[in-house]
Amino acid sequence: MPRAIDLFCGCGGLSLGFQNAGFQIVHAFDNWDKAVNIYNTNFNDHEAEILDVYNLTTGYLNTFRPDVIIGGPPCQDYSSAGQQDETRGRANLTIRFAELVCESGVQWFVMENVDRIEKSQTLPKAIAMFRDAGYGLTRVVLDASRCGVPQKRKRFFMIGRLGSEDDFLEHSLLSDQNDHNMTIREYLGDEFDTEFYYRHPRSYARRGIFSIDEPSPTVRGVNRPIPATYQIHPGDATDDLSRVRPLTTLERARIQTFPREFTFEGSKTDLEQIIGNAVPVELAAYVGRHLLDYMNDCLVEDL
Repeated sequence: MPRAIDLFCGCGGLSLGFQNAGFQIVHAFDNWDKAVNIYNTNFNDHEAEILDVYNLTTGYLNTFRPDVIIGGPPCQDYSSAGQQDETRGRANLTIRFAELVCESGVQWFVMENVDRIEKSQTLPKAIAMFRDAGYGLTRVVLDASRCGVPQKRKRFFMIGRLGSEDDFLEHSLLSDQNDHNMTIREYLGDEFDTEFYYRHPRSYARRGIFSIDEPSPTVRGVNRPIPATYQIHPGDATDDLSRVRPLTTLERARIQTFPREFTFEGSKTDLEQIIGNAVPVELAAYVGRHLLDYMNDCLVEDL
């Protein structure tokens, strides 16, 4: 069972997905104590440590003997929901991820981020670092709703293998996607006990009312009640507001495919942000399964 370390673990979506796919998560790191507390409440066989990755040394990292380093460097500086300003500093965490991977000499890595990172000035710098260190790279954008998640959430993944050719995992990841976008009802049935729900739009030029018979839009770190002044949008799934309610914090976690038994504790504001930032568990598992299959094939070839 390959050993993995999660460098930006948050509340554990990426870790749980890779664990479910067959990896052994041996340690995790994050700088936000609220997220780390949730992580450690739900994982019993290893620990998430509160640590700024700038204070993490490769010597310490390598004491855990990882086969693969995984992580989603905070994406607010690339996100369409954020400031889209790479000078604010968080984009540098992508470079720090690359530094730690390259200096550690780990055989494999997986980096997750928003799809907008492909238009950033930071990504080419990280790619150059990986190439100089000898990693072959697979870069794909996956729609979570075609990978077992009832949510239209596009995410960028870069998978690296030391000494490999590029694109080694691309066909496997892209060819195995579902041929349709998974709906909430398809994944959760009638668990929400409502046909329609409100998701606060970024502007009122967009619709805010959705049906469980379609994929959820991207779960963000904002969850607001329906304004008393809300005007029906032509794209809304219903014009009968009496049939509409906002989703609860835990229902949003379910759309992120966290299991029912996963425990979330903290203030509503923190939890909404933590859940919105999380990697959907089933999307992580999708990537993890394909990577593990490839790793096993490589072992067979080497025998």
